[in-house]
Amino acid sequence: MEQQSKRIAALDLIKGMSVIGMIIIHTLLTFADVKSQSETFIGSFIVFLGRGTSIFLICMGITFMTSRHQSLKSSITRGGLLLTAALLMNFLKFIFPVIFGFAPDNFIQRYGWHGPIEQQYMYLMLLGDILQLAGMSLLFIGFIRKYVTNKYGILAIGLLIALVSREVSGINLNYPVVNYVLDLLFSNDFPAYVYFPVFPWMSFIIIGMFFGKWYQELNYNRPQLFKNMLYTGLLFLALGAPLVFIYGTYNYNGFYHMGPGGVIYFAGWTLIFLWIIFKISINVKENKFTKLLKYCSKNLTTMYMTQWILISWGKGIFGFRQNGITTVLALIGLYIILTFSVQILFDFLRKKNQKPKIIEALD
Repeated sequence: MEQQSKRIAALDLIKGMSVIGMIIIHTLLTFADVKSQSETFIGSFIVFLGRGTSIFLICMGITFMTSRHQSLKSSITRGGLLLTAALLMNFLKFIFPVIFGFAPDNFIQRYGWHGPIEQQYMYLMLLGDILQLAGMSLLFIGFIRKYVTNKYGILAIGLLIALVSREVSGINLNYPVVNYVLDLLFSNDFPAYVYFPVFPWMSFIIIGMFFGKWYQELNYNRPQLFKNMLYTGLLFLALGAPLVFIYGTYNYNGFYHMGPGGVIYFAGWTLIFLWIIFKISINVKENKFTKLLKYCSKNLTTMYMTQWILISWGKGIFGFRQNGITTVLALIGLYIILTFSVQILFDFLRKKNQKPKIIEALD
């Protein structure tokens, strides 16, 4: 079967929507004051949308299993590229504005720093976000794809990572470089180095891999795959909800450091959501908007980096968390336009120089 026929249009649409969504969310979180974020309907709704990380990660796991890059070497190489890209992005987000003098004072004060910000360069360079999670995960999941051939074995590994995540949370040693790697894997301190530690967040990617493997076994039968997602999602929801709402201290210690119940609960909602989007997508004809979303999906990695860099630079112009909701809505429109403009420029330069994409690990 041709590679193109293995692609799932619904996932491309979801990943495309995530590009638009992350620009909206990051613009609000960066520029809106506390009142606009928590006391307005629009602000509260956008903050709620920010809880959709598991959607993107499960999609990443599914497409990882059907990607044309199937070798272990490819997975490790792409993981290394993403980790390098993450460092570059942090440099451009945080260090570049400081060097050129347009980092706002209240952003620096947010971390309680009193000395020169130059003393915090290493901290800012190593801040962990979704790129670090994806990069670290790719170093592991390539081995799972290569050596675990049973789909239930893949699922068991994903659930096991969720199961032990609270027990290994916060593991640390007295060696700086080692500690940073351990933070990427097991951090339980927020906000600190790492927003999305591999344990438990890699669980969502591996759950996606389980469905990617199932998709292959179903001979790429999309309707059956999403029906299986619906049933599994309902089961996960039934299992996860009691753990979260009755034993929440252990199973849901905040969004960024959830335990096993939180992973199962969020995975359940995510799988149901994916089924809903699939049912909608099969009745939607190709149009300019769907083409736009597919374009975003194909360029997810670079657009993710671009929007964060542009938004971070904007703190020196528009202020950090100082704006009302009306101003923020205008800034959202501005940053959507800017992000697309930079991506189109990248495409033009790449085609002019006839160079392939370097980083496509999330796309």
